[in-house]
Amino acid sequence: MRIFDSHFHIIDFNYPVIENQGYLPPNYVVDDYQNDTASLNVLGGAIVSGSFQGFDQGYLLNALKQMGSTFCGVTQLPFTVSDEEIINLNEKGVKALRFNIKRGGSEDLSKLDYFARRVYDLVGWHSELYIDAKELPESAPTIEKLPAISIDHLGLSEEGLPHLLKLVDKGVHVKATGFGRVELNVENALKSIYDTNPNALMFGTDLPSTRAKRPFEYADIELIQRIFDDQATDKILYSNALKWYLGHWGQ
Repeated sequence: MRIFDSHFHIIDFNYPVIENQGYLPPNYVVDDYQNDTASLNVLGGAIVSGSFQGFDQGYLLNALKQMGSTFCGVTQLPFTVSDEEIINLNEKGVKALRFNIKRGGSEDLSKLDYFARRVYDLVGWHSELYIDAKELPESAPTIEKLPAISIDHLGLSEEGLPHLLKLVDKGVHVKATGFGRVELNVENALKSIYDTNPNALMFGTDLPSTRAKRPFEYADIELIQRIFDDQATDKILYSNALKWYLGHWGQ
């Protein structure tokens, strides 16, 4: 079993960390992540900027240096950022832009159409949305026309699943992450998304599972192995995310 961890956080208090909605996360550095995943065959992954990191890039570039070339970054940027800064971040291993609609701390959803196209055209980045899928109908006409979009944590809600599946059918990818933070039937959601598009699901540990009712546990991987055959499991745990994040690196 091989894993590309499509969603985890590094939290380093040597860099700016901002209280968000009254919450400050725990310190969680590269060594902590590597210790927590030592028993998993993690071959690469994506370090995702959280709401509490705002537009700080320092922690991310430092973590990427430590993690190595099979890991990439998902960052938050203001839409006023220069082309030069985007190109510089891309060269240092950042490969996606995040819009945190659920928690804030990122650029506003109103900038999605312009900003997602801009980073895709400039450096080939996709854009990631942390959004409750029940809120998708108002932005779906925009999202379905964009070149490359993924949605975090299975879209979070049972009510949102039908809206999410419509976008999956149009090529939107979905993070199979945060099983302990969602309000839905995880098994049903995984099956429905896979049946709609087998290339869409991308597993991630969501470590250190900040604010989740239940943190990541190995049983989350076992659930995927129980539902799907070996070929489908490998797509979800590894190859779908590898292609999505690092495909343009020729790996």
